[in-house]
Formats: sequence, structure tokens, C-alpha cells
Amino acid sequence: MSLETSSDALSNEFDDLPMRVGLGQFMDPSEKRLRYIKQLGVDDVLLNMYQYDPDYEHMPDNERMPLEGDGEWSVENLIALRERVEAAEIRLNAIENVPISFYEDVMLNGPKRDEQLGKLKRTIRNMGEAGIPSFGYHWAPAGVWRTGSETVRGGATVSAFDADELDDRYTHDREYTEEVLWENYEYFLEEVIPVAEEVEIDLCLHPNDPPMERLGGVPQLFRNFENFKRAMDLVPSDNHGLDLCLGCWSQMGEDLEEVIRYFGERDELFYVHFRDVEGTVPKFNETFVDEGNYDEYRLLALLDQVGFDGIMIPDHTPHLEDDTDWEHRGRAFTVGYLRGMLRGRISETRDE
Repeated sequence: MSLETSSDALSNEFDDLPMRVGLGQFMDPSEKRLRYIKQLGVDDVLLNMYQYDPDYEHMPDNERMPLEGDGEWSVENLIALRERVEAAEIRLNAIENVPISFYEDVMLNGPKRDEQLGKLKRTIRNMGEAGIPSFGYHWAPAGVWRTGSETVRGGATVSAFDADELDDRYTHDREYTEEVLWENYEYFLEEVIPVAEEVEIDLCLHPNDPPMERLGGVPQLFRNFENFKRAMDLVPSDNHGLDLCLGCWSQMGEDLEEVIRYFGERDELFYVHFRDVEGTVPKFNETFVDEGNYDEYRLLALLDQVGFDGIMIPDHTPHLEDDTDWEHRGRAFTVGYLRGMLRGRISETRDE
């Protein structure tokens, strides 16, 4: 399949599309932001709803926070969300994540586990009916941790992590064993995967960030290659795969080419967060996509070789001069860089 896609004939048949550049990590699909995304040459987005604000003007339901309290995404709200994005000639590929407070009961077997799972299953079923093909999720009750910031090229600022600067506080009042987390995770998969299969929704697992053995007394299951293999084999399904966050995998110090080949051959790479870091756990900092641990073009070419045909989004980007909270400038740099690499790959394969 050609790597090229035409925005003149925007297709909603996601399985027929090639590897391409998308954008994400925002919650409010305002007309202004969608115009900006289209101006960058991007036809695909995913939305992150874990920080949903009920006061956002452009959200389909401004009265309740989905999956918090009594709120959940209805079919009507999801269709309205998709149609708002499509009105800008952009595809809505996925919704990522839900509030950590929702996951706490599910991940740690709290008193509202089954109630919260019921909301999630209904939302996944509604996503299928609304035509949104993927749901990205994490398994990190301790959340994302950083200990500070660093400056990189030209004084751009990035987040940093140094395990020596951590305190030893518990995030949930006690310590949990890895066995308990695996038991809870398997229960989650057994409940959710059949629903995803029924409505043909892909579930996409994100790594722990940072991929430490444990944080705040809670094991970080998705910190290494072997644990991801185990996760994919617990409840095997064509609808369960990876949100391949290259930055987190780079933090692990794993062989990224081996990771891409392994999961690519199993058709378990659903979409990619394309970023990099300098260093690995226990100490690293984020950086520009062209200045990290790995050879970014080599990985993009390998993704193509293994048949990956999803979206690659800029993940955390450096904060550039006069940037915004969403790092419009940092994301524009990364989009241009990824599009350039993709164009180079197209020319390379044509010459083979």
C-alpha cells in the first residue's frame, strides 16, 4: 500500500489508510484548533479526555464530566464529537484515557470497580456505534511522574525525571504487590475485551511513564518488553494492541527495533506516540525528536517494513519561545519533521 494519502478524498475507512502523521493530546476540538491542525497538513486526530473540562465551549456535553460521577459518554455525544472534527475534514481516530480517579477503583480493586467498569464498557460500546475506532488506555494508578525540567537546544524547556529526587510516600496509603496488579489487570481485560470485540473497537495499551519498577508503593507493570508480551497474551484478541509510545520505550532502554519487529509481526501496533528522550531510567529528560536516544528515521522505516498503517502523533514536545500551553510551535516542528521523514520513506521505497 502506498504511504501517500490525499486530503482531497478524505476516507473514513481507517483500515484502508496508510501510515500517516496525526495530532493529539488536546481535549477541546475548537474550530480554531482544528483549522490549525489542517493547516499543518494533518488529517487525523485523537482526543485525550482525562482532563475533560465541562466548561469547554465546543464539547458535546457541557454539564457532566464523562466517566466521573454520574457522567459517561453517550452515543449522541460521541457522534457530535466526531462530526465536529469531521466538519474540518479531519478524522477522529481515537479517544485516549479517562481520569485517574476512574481508574483507581479498577486498577486497585476499589469498592466501585464493577460500577466503573460498567461505565467504561458502555462507553466503548457507544464509541463503536458512533464510529470512533480506537480507545487508548494506561495502567498507571500512580500517574505520570516528573521531578523537574531541563533546557535543551536553544533554551527550549522539557520535562525531566531523576529517581534520586523522589520521596518515598505512598500514593494510595499502602504498598501493592505485582501479583495483585496482574490479577486486577487480567480481570479488566476479561471484562472489557469481549465488548471491544463485539463493537470492533481497538484497545491500545500505553506504557508506564516513567517505566520504573514501582512508584508510590504501586508496581509499574508496563515498564519492559517482557511484561508487554505477557499483557498481549493474557486475553489474546485481535482488538488488543499497543499505543507504541516511543519515548517511554526509549526511557526503558529496550531494543526498539526488536520491539517493533515483535509486535509489528503480530499486528499489535495500533498507533504511535513519536517522541524521544536523552538517558534512560532512573534518570532522563525529554528532548527534540531529532536529538534523542534512537535513530528516528530508522524506526519510521522499520514501522513501514512491518506493515504499520496507523497514525504517528507528536507526543510531549519541547516548549519553544512564545509557545502555548499545548506547545503549538513544538508540535508544528515535530509534525514537519515526521512529514519530511515520511516523504523521504515514500521516495526511498519507490526507488527500490
